[in-house]
Amino acid sequence: MNNDDKRKLLDVLHRTAGMTANQRLVVMLYAVHPTDRAGAVVETGANLAKLVGMSPTVFSRTRRQVVEAGWLEESERLAHISYYRLSVKSTGEDVVVPLRRAT
Repeated sequence: MNNDDKRKLLDVLHRTAGMTANQRLVVMLYAVHPTDRAGAVVETGANLAKLVGMSPTVFSRTRRQVVEAGWLEESERLAHISYYRLSVKSTGEDVVVPLRRAT
């Protein structure tokens, strides 16, 4: 991990300062976990819960709170499994390209 990656993670940690410990843990888990090309963490909630020592129920409830607060967004759904990625609120990165008037 290079210094730029570390700065981005510290920035996410700083942005989540007002959240509960479990909410911050979920956001940081999504920030550090490997992602696909779309930025989604392609891992089941049960496996992610196990990584951080939470029950699947607590993890699912906490992730839902984080999604509702705008920190994570659903990236894709395969069968009955949803995959999530960090939202712009988490990363602070502006991924929207401004529109220009056609001339």
